[in-house]
This record gives sequence, structure tokens and C-alpha cells, in this order.
Amino acid sequence: MQVSVEKTSELSRKMTVIIPEDIVQGRINERLKTLAREVKIDGFRPGKVPQNVVKKMYGARVREEITGDLIQTNYFKAVQDNDLRPAGMPQIEPVQADEGFQFTATFEVYPEISLEAVDAAAVTKPVAAVGASDVAAMIEKLKEQRKVWVASEQDSQDGDKVTIKLSGVCDGENFTDGTVDDFQVEIGSKNMIPGFEEQVTGLAVGATKTFEITFPEEYGNEKLAGKAAEFEIEVLKIESSALPEIDAEFIKAYGIESGDEEEFRADVQTNMQRELDQALKSRLKNAVMDALYAAVPVALPVVMIDQEVESLMKPYYENAKKRNVDINDVKPANADFEDQAKRRVALGLILAEIIQQNEIKAGDDQVRVVIDEMAASYEDPEQVVSWYYGDKKRLAEVEQLVLEDATVEWVLGKVKVTDESVAFSDVMDPAA
Repeated sequence: MQVSVEKTSELSRKMTVIIPEDIVQGRINERLKTLAREVKIDGFRPGKVPQNVVKKMYGARVREEITGDLIQTNYFKAVQDNDLRPAGMPQIEPVQADEGFQFTATFEVYPEISLEAVDAAAVTKPVAAVGASDVAAMIEKLKEQRKVWVASEQDSQDGDKVTIKLSGVCDGENFTDGTVDDFQVEIGSKNMIPGFEEQVTGLAVGATKTFEITFPEEYGNEKLAGKAAEFEIEVLKIESSALPEIDAEFIKAYGIESGDEEEFRADVQTNMQRELDQALKSRLKNAVMDALYAAVPVALPVVMIDQEVESLMKPYYENAKKRNVDINDVKPANADFEDQAKRRVALGLILAEIIQQNEIKAGDDQVRVVIDEMAASYEDPEQVVSWYYGDKKRLAEVEQLVLEDATVEWVLGKVKVTDESVAFSDVMDPAA
């Protein structure tokens, strides 16, 4: 076998493989001899068919099969002998030759990655703590979750739940299927289209009102999006919220059997701290990934980017299948995902290089620590632990997390790290 490799671009390679004719013919003759013993042809006894007859009938097919086998075995051998690392499946084409058998394989290789620039990178590490005011705010949210509604005789105001009769007309067509009875609006929740809750504010039980509102341009119903509609409402009931007291009954509802308030507050703070630690860890990991992506230059194989784009688009294909709609109606353009795909491919290659160069491994003890941490917030942690260890795929996902965490620690040991104090609320509710 003769092999030549041509570098057609930074990552593209064209490999030409030549297999001598005597090897090809030897394999073909062996196969024809086997066929001569096996085939049944009228006029000949089994096993007595002349090889020239077998060659005439099956020669072309046998040559095609043999060359196919030769391509597969010799491609992989040629790749190994020339220390090539293909990044995807090759495009293989047979080549017409006077003697022997030739084929070309065109493919991309994995890039060479230098980690020298990591030492000059910088990462900002967010630092936060759970304060007394944060615990108090969380307990108020827990109280809000268990609020009760009490009938009110006052005009509707912010925070009230108003039950109304409702009908709506747009372009002369009723879009509420007549009148909707017992439609509930919580003023201030912002669950309705902009302007609707304001129209329901300041009304008494029994009041009626007609008003016009324009639906947002991005509204989900195409028939209503961006259009003005006329609403008619009648107020049936107004209810104000009442928050529960922090008593033993309330505390027991959150799993503190003693009903002790101090123990309850300590438990709330512990849970908040665990969630904060996870959020800070996630933020720091993202910061490390940003730093790596910015600092380490990587030439990206096109085939890997295309594969990643397909992976990102998979949910759209599945959604179209579930809804029984044409994929072209819900499929975004490939360009919408290219930047994200490039980032994911680049970081995957960089992380793999760090792991390989530093022989980073996911130890059994480290995996168990991570699983225990994830299980701690559940009512029955041991059941969660068994769930992870009961499936190799789930366990492999945790092992991958451990590898990523270990890689992040390696990077943090190399880069310049600057602490930045942030509020608990900024970490846990950045949108607010």
C-alpha cells in the first residue's frame, strides 16, 4: 500500500491510497474459489463449477465487494500510519487506474491546540453571602405561596384578585367564544396583555366597563397580534390576599416537624446557601469558559460545526414532529446557531486538550461527592443516589461534570482571579 497526504487547507487533508493489483487480484481469486464451492449453476455439479464461469458471472460484483473491504481496512491503517486524527467521516472516491486500485479520502483533522495563552487570561469570581434580609425576603415569598383570598368590599386595587365576566371582539369577530364567566385577573401579576389589569383596577362589585386595548405585536395568536380589540367586562367578585402567620402549622408545612421558628429559619438559610453555592459555581464556570474561549485560538473543523448546529436544531425537529407540522414552518436558519455552535465546539476541543495534557480523571470518590450534593435537596437522598448509579448513561453525565469541574479548577490555578462582591438577589434573580 502506498499513501500520500496532501494538505489542502489548515485542517483539510486529501489522502491518496494505492493498493497493488496483485493484492486486489489475490483477494478476488480467493473469493471466487469460495464461490465456486458454494454456488449452484445449472449444468454443473455442486462444487465443480469452473472458476472462469464463476468469474464471468460474479467477477464484477466480487471486485466491487473486495475493493469496498480494502477501502475500509486500508483507510484506517493509512490514517494510523500517518498519525492523522480525522474530525469526521471521510469523503471517499475510487480513482481510475491502469494498475492496482486507488482511492482518495478527503477529510478534516482535529486542530493542534496550544494552552500557553491560558496563563495570561483573567477571570472575575463572583462572591456573595446569604444575609438576614435575604432570609426574611425568602420567608415572605414562602408566605406569599400560601396566601389565602378573602372577599373584599372595597374597589379593586393592586394585589387583588378580581373575578369578571369577559367578552372580546376584534375586527368584528368575537374571539372569546361568547362571554367567559368566572375569568380571574390578579392585578399586578402582569399575566394579562399590557393595559388590561389597569382597566380592571378601581372597580366595585357589579360594575361594568367597555374598553379598547391593542394586542402586542409578538402575541401568540396571529389573528390578534398587533390589533386593537374591544372588551366588555362585569365585576363579579373582588378578593384581597391575606398572608399566613409564621406559626407551628405553617412551619410544619415546610418539613420542620418541631414547628420551631428558629429551626425553620436556619433550614431556610441552609437551603438558600446551597442554592447560592450552586449558582456561584455556575457563574464562575461560565466566566472560566468565557476566558478560555477568548484566550485560546482554535481552528474549527467545519464538519464539527455542522454537527453541532444539527444538535442545536434537534428540539425544533422533535417539536415539529409532535405538532405534526412541516419542519420548515418552525425551523430557524442554520446561521442563527452558528455562533453558539462554534463556541461549543471550540470549548469542547479546548477542554479535551486540558484534560488530556494534564491527565485529569473523574475519580469514584469525586463522582460520589457530586451525586450526594445533588441528592441533598431531595426528600429521600438515597433514592436519588440509587437512581444515578442505576443507569450508566446518567452516571457518565455526572462523570463528565466532575471532569469539567476539575478542568475549571486547573484553569483557576493558571489565570488571574479577581473577586467581585455581588448581592444574593443579583445572583439568584439576575433578570430582576
